[in-house]
Amino acid sequence: MIFESVLIANRGEIACRIIRTCRRLGIRTIAVYSAADAGALHVSLADESHCIGPAEAARSYLLPAAIIAAALAHRASAIHPGYGFLSERIELAELCAENAITWIGPSPRCIASMGSKIESKRLAAAHGVPSVPGYHGDDQAPERLLREAVAIGFPVLIKASAGGGGRGMRRVDEPGRFIDDLTTAKAEAMAAFGDDRVLLERFITRPRHLEVQLAGDKHGNLIHVFERECSIQRNYQKLVEEAPAAHLPAETRARLLEAAVRLGQAIQYDSLGTVEFILEAGESQPYFLEMNTRLQVEHPVTEMITGLDLVELQLRIAAGETLPLVQADVREQGHAIELRLNAEDPAAGFGPQLGTITQYHEPSGPGLRIDSGVRVGSEVTPYYDSMLLKLIAHAGDRAGAVTRLDGALRRLVVLGTGTNQAFLRDIIRSPAFNGVLTTLFIPENFPGGWEAPVPPMSVLAAVAVAMALQCRADIVQAAPGAWGTLAGFRTATRAGLQARCRMQLQPPTGDPVTLDVVATPDGPRAMLDGALLPLPSEPAILQLADGSAHVASDGASWVIAALPLVQALGRKQSRDQASGSNIVAAMPGVVAKVLVVLGQVVRRGDVVVVQEAMKLMMPLAASLDGTVRAVHCVPGQIVAGGALLVEIEPQAA
Repeated sequence: MIFESVLIANRGEIACRIIRTCRRLGIRTIAVYSAADAGALHVSLADESHCIGPAEAARSYLLPAAIIAAALAHRASAIHPGYGFLSERIELAELCAENAITWIGPSPRCIASMGSKIESKRLAAAHGVPSVPGYHGDDQAPERLLREAVAIGFPVLIKASAGGGGRGMRRVDEPGRFIDDLTTAKAEAMAAFGDDRVLLERFITRPRHLEVQLAGDKHGNLIHVFERECSIQRNYQKLVEEAPAAHLPAETRARLLEAAVRLGQAIQYDSLGTVEFILEAGESQPYFLEMNTRLQVEHPVTEMITGLDLVELQLRIAAGETLPLVQADVREQGHAIELRLNAEDPAAGFGPQLGTITQYHEPSGPGLRIDSGVRVGSEVTPYYDSMLLKLIAHAGDRAGAVTRLDGALRRLVVLGTGTNQAFLRDIIRSPAFNGVLTTLFIPENFPGGWEAPVPPMSVLAAVAVAMALQCRADIVQAAPGAWGTLAGFRTATRAGLQARCRMQLQPPTGDPVTLDVVATPDGPRAMLDGALLPLPSEPAILQLADGSAHVASDGASWVIAALPLVQALGRKQSRDQASGSNIVAAMPGVVAKVLVVLGQVVRRGDVVVVQEAMKLMMPLAASLDGTVRAVHCVPGQIVAGGALLVEIEPQAA
């Protein structure tokens, strides 16, 4: 046995993924969880579990001492950090050594050499691996950074030195915006990584994001496990990853792999890790970005094309074993693509979506893999990353992988929270997806933003029938079949006419639709203007609650309000029509700061509230001069999107 037991210092799908490999190898697993994750899937899958603190990551998953205490309490042989959280924190690796616990990751020396984007670029340059021109200096004074930005030339990219995933990253197009964007980037970096240092880079016009998987052992052996492409991103966070990279010339690929191996050898890398590069589309010189000294989110595509279990490889390396293969043994077969399903609204700037998962169905089939951290009943909270699961497809070629992904997206069902499922399907169906990919894919192919699909009339018909049955339970005698029946009820109409129930539906966009639900020999059906409507060609999965239906069909989902017409007409519109003077939540999240008090005078542009959602900080500013009339929130409060936070009395003209 490699280890008797492993504590997984993480949550969600990566914790579940690590547990699966450990279970196959006969290793006892220990899960840690915050108060918000007490009912999480990874907790129930592990052999043992331990609560390490409150919901906030800074008071639970980001506390090295809490992780070590849990490991000692459960006599863990080793700690696997997954990715994110503490996976690249030297402190946890050193605490493991002090407590005779094996750290499943690289040595602290390797982490230190690559942990700072600034220092890693200096090291890469010293070993002949070029980086994007920019400023990587220690002087972090805003005035110095502004001068360096002007010298580099706009647009420039501000990047957090200590992190990744787009947090603490800002593109700045002009000097006048630099200080404000720098302040925001530093605040995000401090909140996410506890380090507000940044570096500056020349903004590459048409960048491809490429990376190389490395594996090194404690005996000086090091190999690459080919490359991945991660160019399709939103807000600097990856959405689609694949292996191998498509449309990559052989010469460029060889240069990429050679540079990654050279850097790994230079630091005597001794675990699983990934070297990331940026490449101007059409050029052959990749530039070093950073090295992630951990397992990557997108590691499954590499596993699918090579047949390797990278988590097992990581465990064996940490246990002191020699790499079980040399470079010539690593072979690739076919093509694999991974999609990240996130709880977010692509039609509203990828704002986070919260809620409880009420319906969940994973597709299955040849070449398909789901790495998930959720199930029915899972809570999607504002405290952690928005990713729910990863959908991976492998086939003999790229076209085959796309076909399998498309079919899987049609069959995947997640209800109870909004997701980017329909958006992912539009991405892989876009003709541009078959060309050279760059990080501009989303803005170029959805220039006006992505628009959610309109629910087809067949889906509205299904909702109308289901809601009629729920709202008019007194008229239902029996409910055989998928939709039940409306037979056997009475209405105020002449004998001989068809009984009906009139329903008003409000789709997410557009005008209300009124449908008649009628009893027919084949069961209840919906009619529009006297004509029967077809049922969905794909089965519609519905979750009914509070006068609305969350429905999934053919790879998309919608929340559709539906009420009997009389009730709909009699319901008073009680929504607060917030004027431009009021501050409302930009999206679901947590109130991080409230910067005003009752009676305070504010000016247009003053930041009134700072909201945090999925690790992003969003300042909410007054749109006019006025006086604070009411404050409806406090720091730490969870709020829904559109919730009224602060009322401002406009200044008299």
